Amino acid sequence: MARAPLLQLTDISLTFGGNPVFQDLSLIVQQGDRVALVGRNGSGKSTLMKVMAGLVEPDRGEVILGAGAHVGYMEQDPDLSGFQTLGEFAASGLPESEAYRVEMAAEGLKFDPARPVSTASGGERRRAALARLLAQAPELMLLDEPTNHLDIEAIGWLEDHLSQTRAAYVIISHDRAFLRRLTRATLWIDRGEVRRQERGFEHFEDWREAVWSAEDDARHKLDRKIKAEARWAVEGISARRKRNQGRVRALADLRAERAAQIRRQGTAAMAFEAGPQSGKRVIEAQGITKSFGDRTILKPFDLRVKRGDRIAFVGPNGAGKTTLIRMLTGEIPPDQGSVTLGTNLDLAVFDQTRSALNPDQSLWESLTGDPEMRVSGRADQVMVRGQPRHVVGYLKDFLFDDAQVRAPVRSLSGGEKARLLLARLMARNSNLLVLDEPTNDLDVETLDLLQDILGDYDGTVLLVSHDRDFIDRVADTTIAMEGDGRAVIYAGGWSDYRAQRGEDAPATAPVSEAPARKPVSAEKPKAAKSGLSFTEKHRLEELPAVISRLEAEIAKLSAFLSDPDLYATAPQKFEKATAALSERQSALEAAEEEWLLLEEKAAG
Repeated sequence: MARAPLLQLTDISLTFGGNPVFQDLSLIVQQGDRVALVGRNGSGKSTLMKVMAGLVEPDRGEVILGAGAHVGYMEQDPDLSGFQTLGEFAASGLPESEAYRVEMAAEGLKFDPARPVSTASGGERRRAALARLLAQAPELMLLDEPTNHLDIEAIGWLEDHLSQTRAAYVIISHDRAFLRRLTRATLWIDRGEVRRQERGFEHFEDWREAVWSAEDDARHKLDRKIKAEARWAVEGISARRKRNQGRVRALADLRAERAAQIRRQGTAAMAFEAGPQSGKRVIEAQGITKSFGDRTILKPFDLRVKRGDRIAFVGPNGAGKTTLIRMLTGEIPPDQGSVTLGTNLDLAVFDQTRSALNPDQSLWESLTGDPEMRVSGRADQVMVRGQPRHVVGYLKDFLFDDAQVRAPVRSLSGGEKARLLLARLMARNSNLLVLDEPTNDLDVETLDLLQDILGDYDGTVLLVSHDRDFIDRVADTTIAMEGDGRAVIYAGGWSDYRAQRGEDAPATAPVSEAPARKPVSAEKPKAAKSGLSFTEKHRLEELPAVISRLEAEIAKLSAFLSDPDLYATAPQKFEKATAALSERQSALEAAEEEWLLLEEKAAG
């Protein structure tokens, strides 16, 4: 039985600033649809959602709402003027008998409905807007980055709620795990065209690559045809006969077709450049604690961070993740215990609040006004990792076009602001990166690139994130802050952390008020009693991460050596890469053998 359409867009065209955003766009959202809306930053995802919500009027075409259907839209920047509290805003428009829905949503999304609007943070305002939408229970929900400012626990609650609702919804999100679990269809905006696939986000990347591969094949065939016809036009015309003139006109048509093809947007030319190598021991914390008034943020905690570690900090909002990092980097002192920083540290910080960006400055001023990037006597150049670069050229590396260079920062989308902040951060050398929610608003392609960059970065990374997929891809150690002052260290990323704590079971590490032990690097909870010594237990726990790292390095070296011209063009690089590959293969074999021996000893 066919499902009834809730919303239909027919031949929609929309232009901003003389540039077409959509042309002749048509789509239907039906009852029960669970749709991921994906595309590059700036491709028009949020604009399309506003058209669907009736907040943006298209230049041409029709937006038809199904009979009796109600569309709800979650605003990125909700207007709470006229309301005293978050709860009053979230319950506006609801019958008094249904106000309980706001309380339920507030509990799941973890905000206080009694919080005065005047003191609420941007994240609390967004959570109130999301609660308002969920409480209204429309037939179609339009959700633009709903997981921003939610911690992992609240994201899990929202996933459960949306998986059980009978409403249809369209979701824009950077959170792969969220989209994989919830969506059954995908709308992909690519260069003004909207494609639909009746499969969820889990299949999106394979679909995208297949589409692009087919495009590349067609473009290659067209290029070969143009080349052949152009050779004929030069060599084969012997007379001005009509058939020859027709072929010349056909060649002109082919060239026009090729020129009209819109080139895919490339990936940003991002790179973190490690500065002078830090000492092997980057941070050593012994017995550190922190409290604010009667509230305990951190009970005695030990940690040793070594050069090259990738450590993710997870836990509920307000559990103290950022406070712990600020103590570890020496920004604030602990109440008790000590923090010793290693030698030669060069710190760079990505702040989730984007506080380093002045919304009233232009992109040009945002770079040239940074004292660390300013080039003396040159207003049009910035210093990028020790080398002068023209401002416009450097911004183009991060996918900003000429028209945006003089635009105010406030005009940028969330993803574009994140890219601008990364541009400032990547201009300097560093060997210790602190990344506080770096994934918010970034598109899938930029997230992939950021992950690869961090994989190649020679320094140390401290990461705060609620993006489970990103943590799995980047972190080799996870520190879970449970909200009761405990910080528990686990080997691996998010999935490893969940497996070690037994899915949703509470962490099992003992709470101790005793004096701190001698710290060990990324110390893990004690293993069950077995035939292993303490050192062997610790080695068994860290070997899987060692094996994974060696496998990744072997894959990269193998790909590098697959270039058939490498030996002829760069024999020294070839020899070094070959030696490195052999060394890592031997190390992998030894690590796997050691792991098997320890596993057998533990089982015995």
